[in-house]
Amino acid sequence: AESQLEMIRKLELTEPDHELLIAYAKTRHITFLSTPFDISSLYLLTKRFGLQTIKIPSGEITNAPFLLAIARAAPRVILSTGMSTPEQVDHAIGILGKDDLVLLHCNSAYPAQYEELNLQVIPTFRERYDVPVGYSGHESGLASTIAAVALGACMVERHITLDRAMWGSDHAASLGPSGLERLVRDIRLVERSLGDGEKRMYPGEMKAMQRLRPTNNP
Repeated sequence: AESQLEMIRKLELTEPDHELLIAYAKTRHITFLSTPFDISSLYLLTKRFGLQTIKIPSGEITNAPFLLAIARAAPRVILSTGMSTPEQVDHAIGILGKDDLVLLHCNSAYPAQYEELNLQVIPTFRERYDVPVGYSGHESGLASTIAAVALGACMVERHITLDRAMWGSDHAASLGPSGLERLVRDIRLVERSLGDGEKRMYPGEMKAMQRLRPTNNP
């Protein structure tokens, strides 16, 4: 019943809000990040608060003046690539440059459908652009985000909320506290499981080998 702008105005954070969040993040040893949608907000984050990394939302990937301002203001950039063509990604990278750039493969539907996630874009982007590639997920579950890590995603972004039934546009595509805990746990297990790609026999297999393999078949 209200416009996107009216809804966002009720939810936006003030400069004092940012000060409180940045101070709290420091006490928890968390790197504070925020996503600007305009140049004045960009300067607030980089010049007023000294942020070294700026995350660019998918909706701004074709905003060339904004990208140029970010390239000049932020040493490190994270670029979401939802709702974009390869040519639009090429153009954005041409403005931003590849130094200290991380791409995030993304489907910008809320929530995104599994058959439209196309996770194979992660290795495609890595080969095409020769930069680190992560994943920004808006699906309702955990499996695809975990699979993105197995495909080489160097970074994961998921929306979080205290209650997925809360009022607002993103809660249905977000994770609650327990979902976030499970996601981090399973990502760490996948990281431990990937190994180095060299086939070898592990100590844990020795007893099984002695029990299951005939002695005359070494």
